Amino acid sequence: MEYFVEKESVVRKIWGKSDIILFIFAGGAAEFALNKAVDWLYFTGKLPSDPLGRLFSTVSYAREIVFSSKQKAHEAIKRIQAIHQAVEQQRGDRIPGWAYRDVLFMLIYYSQAAYELLEQKMSPEEKEALYQVFCRVGQGMGLEQLPVNYPEWIKARQSHLEQDLNKSELTLDLFKQYRKHLGALRYKVLIEAQKLVVPEEVNSMLNFKSLQWMKPAVPFYQFSRKLRMDWMVREMLLPSAYKDRIKALDVWEN
Repeated sequence: MEYFVEKESVVRKIWGKSDIILFIFAGGAAEFALNKAVDWLYFTGKLPSDPLGRLFSTVSYAREIVFSSKQKAHEAIKRIQAIHQAVEQQRGDRIPGWAYRDVLFMLIYYSQAAYELLEQKMSPEEKEALYQVFCRVGQGMGLEQLPVNYPEWIKARQSHLEQDLNKSELTLDLFKQYRKHLGALRYKVLIEAQKLVVPEEVNSMLNFKSLQWMKPAVPFYQFSRKLRMDWMVREMLLPSAYKDRIKALDVWEN
């Protein structure tokens, strides 16, 4: 069987560990709240009404692509495309191409940021492999103007950060929804997790305080992973309703 992503690829290592995935979506939750196209998810109502459910929905598609055969991965990509087209028909408008690219670029950026935070620095070859996987996802969705390689993506990513982000009323409301669904303590943990992975542009727009109390705890958490005790940390920090679903994300063995 020919897989969409090679079995030993760093991309599988990233998307096969629940804590890395959670950091990916912590960062994505911060940045997408600033995206000028966030109103599209407010149109469906799915993101503000159930942000955690939306996270797992997105995760399920991403993981299906990463861990499936080429055929099944392309089928998943086509389903994603069909879902977005249905929303466009309901609204009578088109989601702009730059908005699709923004989401794709976020997945690339936070995949690298989360992996390097919890694991190790990525080599140039691994960064290129990561980019090419998501580039193929974008191509499968019919996205245009995708960079040809990782160095070109860095330039495009910076341009998107400068042009496509804006703090709005929807930004503030979305963070209120995060707090509502997580509770005060877990919401604070979310904010601290976001500080560890978001780029400076996002950090500045969201007025995050410079103090990062979670950063000194990262080495201790990394040590707990080696002892296979990291699940205890996640048990304390995550809503009980999602614990089993989060455990199921761990498919990569060290």
